[in-house]
Amino acid sequence: MHVLGLLGAQRPDGVTAKMLAAVLKGAQTNATVELINLNDYHLTPDHDGQPNPDLDKLDAKLAAADVWVLAAPTYIGSLSGVMKNFMDAFRNRIARYNAVGEAVPDRFKNKHYVTITDCYAGGVENYVTGVTDAAFKTMDKFLTMGGLIKLREIVITNTYGMTALTPAKQAEGERVGQKAATKKERDDNTVKRYIQLFFMIAVMALLTMGIEAGIGKLIPLTNFWAYYGCFVVVFYVLLASILHFFTVVKHRRR
Repeated sequence: MHVLGLLGAQRPDGVTAKMLAAVLKGAQTNATVELINLNDYHLTPDHDGQPNPDLDKLDAKLAAADVWVLAAPTYIGSLSGVMKNFMDAFRNRIARYNAVGEAVPDRFKNKHYVTITDCYAGGVENYVTGVTDAAFKTMDKFLTMGGLIKLREIVITNTYGMTALTPAKQAEGERVGQKAATKKERDDNTVKRYIQLFFMIAVMALLTMGIEAGIGKLIPLTNFWAYYGCFVVVFYVLLASILHFFTVVKHRRR
């Protein structure tokens, strides 16, 4: 097992780098690790007939790694330019493209990844406004385009003036790294997802029936279609809210 850390930050000794180091320290107990500072590479997109030695070197390292750990701070509500430049340059290598320009996972498929970001905002502010969401979404979109499987994301808040990780964050990073280094090659969460879906629907149906019983005390629902229509509307609102939470809102924002 080989774990590769990619640092896309302006400072090699900042909070982002320290969290990446903590993850690699944890991974080192069960795997070989390597740290790459993207600032050390001159990364540009491929052009026909032109050599791209730095991108080739990085390509080989990424292909040899089982787990990628991408670490980049959130600047002005988005991903740092250093990491974004890497993604832009590597875009045509992370996946292959079919005849209509759709990205198809290829040689990096089923590798695993961990993402790290941080911001000046406090934990409550980040939780409410989602300051770090854009950074995570950008990294997720790039990596899942190549068929990589997400293991975990880590966020550090209140980083203004911070020079060292708190003991809790240091321990979290090492714990995530140790777990990532023992992850099996492939994941098959089909059964797990069906079980989660079953309980999600069961809970939503129970809540819908409870809400509908309350509505029935205010508005008579003696007609079948009135009862059915009320159930559908309430169930839809609950389902939409839950899906929005899990697909848009739910990040490890603190």
